[in-house]
Amino acid sequence: MGRYVIRRLLQMVPVFIGTTFLIFVMVYALGDPVAAMFGDRAPDPATAAQIRHAMYLDHSLPAQYVHYMKQIFTGNFGTAATGQPVTELMGSAFPVTIRLTLVAFAIEAVAGIGLGLLAGMRRGRFADTGVLAFTLLVVAVPTFVTGYVLQYFLGVKWHVANPAVAEGAPIGDLILPGLVLAAVSLAYVARLTRTSVAENARADYVRTAVAKGLPKRRVVTVHLLRNSLIPVVTFLGTDIGGLMAGAVVTERIFNIHGVGYQLYQGILRQNPPTVVGFVTILVIIFLAANLLVDLLYAVLDPRIRYA
Repeated sequence: MGRYVIRRLLQMVPVFIGTTFLIFVMVYALGDPVAAMFGDRAPDPATAAQIRHAMYLDHSLPAQYVHYMKQIFTGNFGTAATGQPVTELMGSAFPVTIRLTLVAFAIEAVAGIGLGLLAGMRRGRFADTGVLAFTLLVVAVPTFVTGYVLQYFLGVKWHVANPAVAEGAPIGDLILPGLVLAAVSLAYVARLTRTSVAENARADYVRTAVAKGLPKRRVVTVHLLRNSLIPVVTFLGTDIGGLMAGAVVTERIFNIHGVGYQLYQGILRQNPPTVVGFVTILVIIFLAANLLVDLLYAVLDPRIRYA
C-alpha cells in the first residue's frame, strides 16, 4: 500500500505541472492584466512597462510560469485587482465553499444512492420509472433555472428557506443552495447506483446469500450494495472538485462569497493571479480526491490489493 501511494503521488506531479501550465497559459494569453488595471484609460507607456517588470510580465510565458510556481511554493499567489493578496481571498472564500460542497456532497450521496437503490431493486416497476423520469428532468433543466425557481418558491414565496445566504450563515441556510448545487450530480449518482444494483442483483453471490437464508436487509446492504458502490464512489470522488468549481452559478444566485464568486470577479476584472491561484488549489483538491477514491476501492472490495 505504501509503495502504491508513493507511486501515485509521483504520478500526480507531472499531471499537476501540465494542468497548471495549461491554465496559466490560457489565462495569461487571453488578455492584458496591466491594461485591465486602468480600465478604459490608456496607461502611460513608462508606467505600464514598470508594472509589467514588477509583475514579471516582460518575460516569456514559460519563464513567467516557472517564476509563478516558485512563488506558490513560498506561499505567494500574487495580488488581486483589489490590492489584496490572493491568499487572503482564499482564506475567506474556501471555507465558505467547502461548507457548501460538504452539504451538497451529503445530499448527493445519500439521496442519490437511496433513489438508485430503490430503482435498482424494483427494476421495471413504477418506482424505477419514476426515478428515471425524475433524474432525466433534473439533468435536462439548467442549474441556473433550478436555482432561481427553488429560490423563488422556497425562499421568497413560501419562506421555507433563506433566498440569500449571509456570511457566516449556519449549515441550515446552506441546504437550499446545496440542493441546487448537487441536483445534477444527484441524478447521475442515482442512475449509476440503479444500473449497478440491477446488474449485481442477478449475480451468483447474491443468489447464494439468499439461498443460505440470510435476511434480505443483510443481503442488500452487506453484499449487493457494497459491491455496487465501486463505480458510484469513483464518480463521487471525482465530483468533489467538480462541485467546488461548479459553484460559480449557485453562489451567484444565492449571493455566497465563496470560490465561485472570487473566480467570477477574477475573470470579470481580468485578474490572472486570482483565477490561476484558485484553479491551482482546485487542481490539488481534484488530484487528492482521486487518490482517496483509489484507496477506498480496497475497503469496498477486499479482493483488491495494491502492490
